[in-house]
Amino acid sequence: MDQTYMKKKPILPLLMSMALPMIISMFVNSLYNIVDSIFVAKISEEAMTALSLVYPVQNLVTSISVGFGVGINAMIAMFLGSGNEERAGAAATQGLLLNGIHGILLNGLGLLFMPAFLRMFTSDPKLIDLGMRYSVIVLCFSVVITTGITFEKIFQAVGKMMVTMASLMCGCVLNIILDPVLIFGIGPFPEMGIEGAALATGLGQLSTLVIYLAVYFWKPVNVKISAKYLKPEAKLCLRLYSIGIPATLNMALPSVLISALNGMFAVYSQTYVVVLGIYYKLQTFLYLTANGVVQGMRPLISYNYGAGEIQRVRKIFRTSLTIIIGIMIVGVILCLAVPEMLMKMFTSNPETIQIGVTAMRTICIGFVVSAVSVTSAGAFEALGKGIQSFMISFLRYVAVILPAAFLLSRLFGAGSIWNAFWIAEFVTAAAAWALYRKVMNPKDESEKEILTEKKE
Repeated sequence: MDQTYMKKKPILPLLMSMALPMIISMFVNSLYNIVDSIFVAKISEEAMTALSLVYPVQNLVTSISVGFGVGINAMIAMFLGSGNEERAGAAATQGLLLNGIHGILLNGLGLLFMPAFLRMFTSDPKLIDLGMRYSVIVLCFSVVITTGITFEKIFQAVGKMMVTMASLMCGCVLNIILDPVLIFGIGPFPEMGIEGAALATGLGQLSTLVIYLAVYFWKPVNVKISAKYLKPEAKLCLRLYSIGIPATLNMALPSVLISALNGMFAVYSQTYVVVLGIYYKLQTFLYLTANGVVQGMRPLISYNYGAGEIQRVRKIFRTSLTIIIGIMIVGVILCLAVPEMLMKMFTSNPETIQIGVTAMRTICIGFVVSAVSVTSAGAFEALGKGIQSFMISFLRYVAVILPAAFLLSRLFGAGSIWNAFWIAEFVTAAAAWALYRKVMNPKDESEKEILTEKKE
């Protein structure tokens, strides 16, 4: 398969052809998250609270899978850009093996530590019971998640975005269909409650993996997974982890943030915990759509980086940034115009709705500037510069927002914590832009050589 189009076609149509399938699939995935939460909320508000408490662990499993997958994606695309399909196959094979091992470890450790994790945030035995019933089933699909995401990144690296879109959409649609069937016991199916929501999620993920495998063996791509590449190579594994570990930390940091904020809010009221959980379900529409653009951008930057087309890398970055800014503007308009309607999808509690409206109108102040951080972090991952990408995410999710939230809550109460979100976005955007300019405009010759070298 000829992939030179990645460095020849006009950037905007090329980027859109790569990003649109991912935006659509991310949109459907966001819809699934919303629908899943709506159905769980119909069980009880306690079930919704339990789902919010388990979410950081769910997100951690996905974060490790996707983060390491970013390393696989970047290495495959860079090797292809430099014309080395053999090394691309080795990166895919060893990446698949390592991510499968990650899934096994996550399953075991998650089941072992989940009871203690839940007790960190609540002493209510009902919430702990609901959280355990949900998480035990979800965690058993960890290997399915890590394997499926690896294939997703392989297909993305070779430009097969329609395959990933179709696979993700099928999984999400099946999940949406199974949610009411398994939760409430429609037809011949028993009423499973919160366990039904968990099983629907797992079966949706399994169907996505099955589609990836079917397409890979039916219509193979030019990146070959082969037993001859299974023997781990220290240098290649190091390069995969040098990108994958920072990317994993980037993805995991929101879980750290949510857990820390849940702890702060729980001191005041569980209502704030519910609102935070609802907000993160709603913001997936926005940030997963932006992530769709980043996923389309990433293989293009990696490929052109591997081919030494640095000017084209800069143009791809600028185009992606412009599109993501547009997405964020839409998010601001929705949060200012219809926040009450959005909250009522999840709760009828007047107090919860009132707090949620205030939260969304405050947090959205930082949406537009966050485009700089989102785009820069994705670009650094694609360039193999995991440390710079991690620095941006660490500022955004830990170093600025948590101290700000703590100080604001102590000075002005729980309601002021929402201001920490936009404060963190402004500080992080300034740092991200400075890092980007430094990386893409190196002052010394050695750095220029690193930027323009062909990948082996």
